[in-house]
Amino acid sequence: MTETLSITEPAAAGARSGYLPIAEHGVIGDLRTVALVGSDGTIDWYCPGRFDAPSVFGALLDKEKGGRYAIAPAREGWTSQQFYFPETNVLITRFLTGDGVAEVIDFMPVMQPGDDGDGRLVRTVLSIKGEMPFRIWVEPAFDYARGSHDTHLTEHGALFRSSGLSLGLSSPVPLESRNGGVAAEFTVKEGERVSFVLESADEAGPRPYSEQETRRLFVETTSFWGNWIGRSRYRGRWREMVDRSALTLKLLTYQPTGAIVAAATTSLPEQLGGERNWDYRFTWIRDASFSIYALLRLGFTEEAAAFMSWLHDRFRERKGNGTDPLQIMYGIDGRADLTEETLDHLEGYRGSAPVRIGNGAAEQRQLDIYGELIDSVYLYNKYGEPISHDTWLNLCDVVDWVADNWDLTDEGVWETRGGQQKFTYSRLMTWVAVERAIRIARQRGLPADLVKWMGVRDDIYRQIMQRGWHAKRAAFVQHYETDVLDASVLLMPLVKFVGPTDPRWLSTLDRITEELVSDSLVYRYNAAASPDGLEGDEGTFSICSFWYVEALARAGRLDEARLAFEKMLTYANHLGLYSEEIGPTGEQLGNFPQAFTHLALISAATNLDRQLG
Repeated sequence: MTETLSITEPAAAGARSGYLPIAEHGVIGDLRTVALVGSDGTIDWYCPGRFDAPSVFGALLDKEKGGRYAIAPAREGWTSQQFYFPETNVLITRFLTGDGVAEVIDFMPVMQPGDDGDGRLVRTVLSIKGEMPFRIWVEPAFDYARGSHDTHLTEHGALFRSSGLSLGLSSPVPLESRNGGVAAEFTVKEGERVSFVLESADEAGPRPYSEQETRRLFVETTSFWGNWIGRSRYRGRWREMVDRSALTLKLLTYQPTGAIVAAATTSLPEQLGGERNWDYRFTWIRDASFSIYALLRLGFTEEAAAFMSWLHDRFRERKGNGTDPLQIMYGIDGRADLTEETLDHLEGYRGSAPVRIGNGAAEQRQLDIYGELIDSVYLYNKYGEPISHDTWLNLCDVVDWVADNWDLTDEGVWETRGGQQKFTYSRLMTWVAVERAIRIARQRGLPADLVKWMGVRDDIYRQIMQRGWHAKRAAFVQHYETDVLDASVLLMPLVKFVGPTDPRWLSTLDRITEELVSDSLVYRYNAAASPDGLEGDEGTFSICSFWYVEALARAGRLDEARLAFEKMLTYANHLGLYSEEIGPTGEQLGNFPQAFTHLALISAATNLDRQLG
């Protein structure tokens, strides 16, 4: 039987003197939301029910106020390791001491359509060798630590009740109330399992869970993920990393609508102590389209179909009267209002303020989204299912708008807050939008104003070649009024705008290598030379580093491409996960895990495999 111990260090049970590195986390989820689990056994990011719901555990953004859920050995001198149960999103944190080995198994049973509640978070403590005392400390902080709550001990655990949400913790060991949370100490002996389940609850509090039931949930969850990734068509050199990236993209999918979020977190900084902290828990047309491209490459057509359904609803709601037909991003439920606000009561990750929720960039114009969008529709029509008549009519409306408005200024792919320009990448992707629409019409024999579209396509091409090309720099540049380089143009050969061995492109690739690449890591642009309206610097952008790999491979520089790719793999964390950026000392920065990076890894791996033969 499990032995319960008295608690002698209540305040220290879950407290930490600082913040874990961003990379020292794994992620679990149920296709509606996720939780980040630190290598110390602490859940320090969790928003029940939805990716964009207010956090209940948010110690990642404020170690004192944010709230946490910790399970760890109740003694000093332990070390830990983290790994995923093979081919799943079930996370195992293994603790090693001089007296034994034990594991904390974390997972969220995948919610099915029609399921009620906000999901379940299951944590099982299992002794592998010997026996080990453990401490559990649950300290919720509802509504981003803005809300108050009551804590009630119940027959089967504890009830945390706030004005908008009540959570129940089912516990097989007696709990004690401590500082608005609960805590307990207990010992697990070799072969013993002790499971805790956190879920929404009513006034009756949590129900009991037997170890048999939690074991069944574990088997169902591992089976779901194993069956899903088993459908992948990728059998190349980097299967483990590609599979992990695919599993991560799937985790970032909101199953009720088919929307895909850009990342699981908000306000993790691009520069420690800086202001480049954004909320990425929304669906960017660009990011989601790239994600669909990556999943289609692996054979996952159901996810593409679900996103197409979500997209069809956005078409029906599109703006009229000459304004942009689509926003650059939406909520996972399709809502357009993503009002940005700051949470000034939170100090931010390692003091990186402000903490933001919502995203003001939703009001920007970014012309490139239409290229990424229509390219993904083209691929879905080719490798998934033929698009419907209504979808084609909606798409024609969008292409006609692009044909009339492609030469507008915009904020560009990097969402600069330094003013609109005529960005080369924006022009490039409007070319893609029109060119891919022409392909769909010709392949399917669909009605379209092809004469107009082909004329516009050619006008865009000529303008980029004349004004996006800087003769003195011998390179394609960021926008028409500058000589600054920008890594976004790495997509030129990838989207077949320019031949991968065209002299203009090879010269551009050389200039980017000289100015923006540091040992395989690629900066987006030089912020000092091209002010973006924000203070401070940033790290290298991981999606650009994988684009660079593809550009090298397509140019025939396979040895360089493979070396750059292998180096990028070393910057993943211990679980194969990436955030947005890599900092100056190799640390991961920005929101985590980030879809952009993982989809680019998949694309680079599949293309490099093909080039290597």
